[in-house]
Amino acid sequence: MGFYVNPPSDAFEAVLKTGTYIDKSGLLAYTNKVLESARMLTCSSRPRRFGKSFAAKMLAAYYSKGADSKKLFENLKIAGIKDAQFEEHLNRHDVLFFDISSFISMADTIEETVRDLQNDVIYELKETFPGCISENTKSLFKALMQVHAKTGSRFFIIIDEWDALFREAKAHADLHQEYIRLLRSLFKSSQTSQVISGAYMTGILPIKKYGTQSALTDFQEFTMLQPGILAEFTGFTDAEAKGLCDEYGLSFETARAWYDGYFPNTKGHIFCPNSMIEAVLNRRFDCYWTKTETYESLKTYIDFNYDGIKDAVVSLLGGKRCRIDTGTFQNDMTSLSGRDDIFTLLVHLGYLAYDIETGEVFIPNEEIRREFIRAVREGKRPELAKAVRMSDRLLNAVLQMDELNTARMIEEIHETEITPGNYNNEQALRYTVITAFLSSVDDYMRFEELSGGKGYSDILFMPKKNSAKPALLIELKWNQSTDKALLQIKNRNYAHAVRKFEYTGELLLIGISYSTKTKKHACRIERVRV
Repeated sequence: MGFYVNPPSDAFEAVLKTGTYIDKSGLLAYTNKVLESARMLTCSSRPRRFGKSFAAKMLAAYYSKGADSKKLFENLKIAGIKDAQFEEHLNRHDVLFFDISSFISMADTIEETVRDLQNDVIYELKETFPGCISENTKSLFKALMQVHAKTGSRFFIIIDEWDALFREAKAHADLHQEYIRLLRSLFKSSQTSQVISGAYMTGILPIKKYGTQSALTDFQEFTMLQPGILAEFTGFTDAEAKGLCDEYGLSFETARAWYDGYFPNTKGHIFCPNSMIEAVLNRRFDCYWTKTETYESLKTYIDFNYDGIKDAVVSLLGGKRCRIDTGTFQNDMTSLSGRDDIFTLLVHLGYLAYDIETGEVFIPNEEIRREFIRAVREGKRPELAKAVRMSDRLLNAVLQMDELNTARMIEEIHETEITPGNYNNEQALRYTVITAFLSSVDDYMRFEELSGGKGYSDILFMPKKNSAKPALLIELKWNQSTDKALLQIKNRNYAHAVRKFEYTGELLLIGISYSTKTKKHACRIERVRV
């Protein structure tokens, strides 16, 4: 066993000892099924802290001849899946494991990364398979061919953070080409199927394109745009998140608002795994995943001066969706040529979710919405920053039950360039009101069309834990009075939706109306206790 050749199971064993491991061993049933087939090369890309390295360590522990890991897996899902060939492949493969980020950090200069990788792995291969590799061999794939010729061994290759060189050495085009040549030699050679039994690569970005062609066309790719049959292994499923909430006494409905929202067309949604684990360990909902990296990266992209970004960001913050064309994205962080490329990249980075059926992107959850607000506040878009400042003033007016100023400020926000100039239905009014409450994410979680009493409340803002602010229940009316809005809240007992969150305290009932005749907004606010 070694660091790169046939590694032990220590890394995965450490993962299991965390006490919060969610069993994703069902992934092995898929990789076993495609071994030594035309679909044996798998690339799974997803955002940082979405469990990529956990999956890579699990595969290494399962396949590696250098591991003795039956006790680690015998109580996991893979051991009970029919026809998964659990015993047949357990610790039966020669495995190569590369963590590209690790090679980058160890290299004297980043330009030497690819050479160091090949030299270090070939050194271990010579120790593991003595007498098989020629002394002057410098090509990794040639070394594998020589081992295969002498021993018949075939290799399962695991590459964690495969795209790290593209992300951390953006300007090093020659290094990119050298790295792609290495990958092509391994996975796009006429001898690949003789020497390699399978491969699993993880990364944030899909495989790099050159023009309209992929650099590695034989890989089966599973991405944040098209997760396919591996969607359930990208994050936590409904059942997994609910199980954690039940075990640690947290509200599953609140967890969904904070961390759910990815892959709306799969069976159930996908939760951000890092945030869910931190929430249960800390016994509170907060921004965890977004704290693992400064918001500067998001701010950089939404500050790009491309047509349509400003309007789209406001739409997204207002709860709307934006249709994009993902086809022009070159799968890197430098070849960005417009709004669609920016938003496609943000999907891969986890800041936006993508609906494959409609081709639309949207902000998936409360945690990400808060990050967008931070980025807008500090960004280079004065009109967006102004909207947030106006929203701050609006919230203060609401909390002071200043009905005239609340209506006036909603009117003012409607007249800016960030909301539709003309209302045509109640949905346009909803959009303006949601936009007007942009900055509420600092203190509130927003819910729309939440069932309660005898119907569905329009908009509910629930104060976060430890906040002294009251809950806000908003009913919208189109060409009807604000009195009727408040009466509907009471008659249909919409306050029942608030009680679902086990909330006790002040609740502001807010009726907002718009008259198509006068082109004016009106507001009524009433304070009650629940």
